[in-house]
Amino acid sequence: MSRMIGVDVGGTFTDIFVLDESTGTAEVAKVPTTRPDQSGGFLDGIGRRVDDLSTVAAVVHGTTAGTNALLERKGARIGVITTEGLKDVLEMRRRDRPRTWGLRGNFEPVVDRDLRLEVPERTLADGTIRTPVDLDAVREAATDLLEKGCVAVAILFANAYANPQNEARAVEAVRALWPNPHVSCSSEILPEIREYERFSTTALNAYLQPEVSGYLDRLDNALRKGNFAGEFMIVQSNGGVMDTATACRLPVRTALSGPAAGVIAAGYIAETAGFPDVITGDMGGTSFDVSLIAGGSSVLSPQTSIDYGLVVRTPMIEITTIGAGGGSIAWVDKGGLLNIGPESAGSTPGPVAYGQGNTHPTVTDANVVLGRIDPDRPIGGKLDRLDVDAAAKAIDEHVGKPLVLDTLEAAEAILKVANSRMAGAIRLVSIERGFDPKRFAFMPFGGGGALHAGAMLSEVGIGRAIVPRYPGVTSALGCVIADMRQDFVQTLNTLTSAVDPSALAGIMQRHIDDGMALLGASGTRFEARDTVFELDMAYVGQTHTVAVPLPVSVRDGKVAAPTIDEIDSAFDAAYHATYGRLLPKGVRRIMNLRTSVIGRRPKFDLTTLAPTGQGSAEAACTGSRKVHFGDAWHETRIYDRLALPVGARVDGPAILVQPDTTVLIEPGLTGQVDAYGNTIITRVEERA
Repeated sequence: MSRMIGVDVGGTFTDIFVLDESTGTAEVAKVPTTRPDQSGGFLDGIGRRVDDLSTVAAVVHGTTAGTNALLERKGARIGVITTEGLKDVLEMRRRDRPRTWGLRGNFEPVVDRDLRLEVPERTLADGTIRTPVDLDAVREAATDLLEKGCVAVAILFANAYANPQNEARAVEAVRALWPNPHVSCSSEILPEIREYERFSTTALNAYLQPEVSGYLDRLDNALRKGNFAGEFMIVQSNGGVMDTATACRLPVRTALSGPAAGVIAAGYIAETAGFPDVITGDMGGTSFDVSLIAGGSSVLSPQTSIDYGLVVRTPMIEITTIGAGGGSIAWVDKGGLLNIGPESAGSTPGPVAYGQGNTHPTVTDANVVLGRIDPDRPIGGKLDRLDVDAAAKAIDEHVGKPLVLDTLEAAEAILKVANSRMAGAIRLVSIERGFDPKRFAFMPFGGGGALHAGAMLSEVGIGRAIVPRYPGVTSALGCVIADMRQDFVQTLNTLTSAVDPSALAGIMQRHIDDGMALLGASGTRFEARDTVFELDMAYVGQTHTVAVPLPVSVRDGKVAAPTIDEIDSAFDAAYHATYGRLLPKGVRRIMNLRTSVIGRRPKFDLTTLAPTGQGSAEAACTGSRKVHFGDAWHETRIYDRLALPVGARVDGPAILVQPDTTVLIEPGLTGQVDAYGNTIITRVEERA
């Protein structure tokens, strides 16, 4: 078995990347995502490139099943068993509002109030059990929830992070009578201080379990029926992968897994090409996802909100998402302003040019009308030709007439607004966080990203763009190269001066042992196994913490206890790097210990993706056509991008076509193929 398959399911397309490690060759495929069951597109895409699944060593999947279930509120009917007096924590949240400057808007938890049942028990914040859990009440509550049609349950007890004994006894009682494995408890999911975040994450895990585990089981069964005997793994939101058993137990960790895989791939490609500082822009059919990588490292966020009020606290790559994908609909509001998204035409019915019933123009329709997308070569393999006339008519009707613009002006306006929104997202992750975008390269990927690379250079001032060899399937490539990773957290809530180094080392060792056991159970081959420790720390009186990397040695699987001086020095370095100063009289507090156990999977040589021929740019030119830029048509040369040799230079205006995307090099820009098959786009004067 020598082949690895990465599969990323997006809102519009499902992307496939097949790597044959024995030959160093790769194949890609892009097929429409199937709704409501995404497994159809998943299996169809693999079938287009792999006839015999017995030759496949691993299938790694970046899934949006969990994210979509949250966004669309299509999870399971679940119940909650909680401490007396806490049934409304999920509804009260942090008393935030969907609109900061107004009182309008409401929030409905994923579990109805009559399905949130209370039982007698109480654990204090210091871990003391004041009231043992009433197990008869727990069993009665579980039976009641089953009678009301619940298929999953979350057990959420106060201060269970400090002492999980009451919660563990309740879980044991519930699992003895619950008819399926869908029982989640907060001390297993997130043993961390802050009641609402812990309750929300655990409840959402239960909400997703039946949906995600059912989806993964269908995929796994279908693969096994096709003689697949390798590993089936799932990408996590932190950019690592986990086995399907862990994914079914912790589906909340799959939120945003597809975009995370894309960031992992982009970082690896960019750093290999010599650009450790890069801003990624993943433009699919539904959204534009932006992330920043500095010094080769992605930014991890401890939590996110998938939608208003749906808080997930688990490490995830920090990604900013806006509704500006290729299928995002352009519309004019009552005030006469042109808007893009957030509504998307998705894969069904898709842009107007797809001819599947949509009559509202999208970003893709604007690119088609302006000649930037070849109507005779639509990506995805589903259509023979795009309907340019229908796209133009829709743009006229819904944008041109309301704004008194002709067809071309309206199409250009759509792209200007879309580009402006994308540029705003890039500024949000760079300039507004103290990073100079001129220091970074921009890596566009996804099916539509490379059409807008030039616009981002001019809008934001980024110096260059790196278009990867297969931009349309970059997230699928990321699935193939992502490491296996297990994250753990434990609240300590103690002053640094009061910490017991040996007790801390004991918790760290437990995390290592649990993580290594999970890595070993996966059956995956690793080149190395690493452990990373961080402390969430702050001065006493501060609410927000800083992440403090803890330089602790691990030898032969055993951790050395850190000293208090080492902890203090690490905090000073991290705090000063964040705020530029220290508080000399401040008393330091440790809130949480975070541990990441990482299995480093083998990486493949990206030069295997590079063109091997000795041709020329002229030989790769397939003709020309008129493309509209600004206010005029330009005769634009068309190139078969995959036929361009290493070192080939193409001056704009030019279009590079390939099966999974279209690369646009605007007037005044030039592109050159590097040793890895990437196209580096810069301004012409910078090449001179």
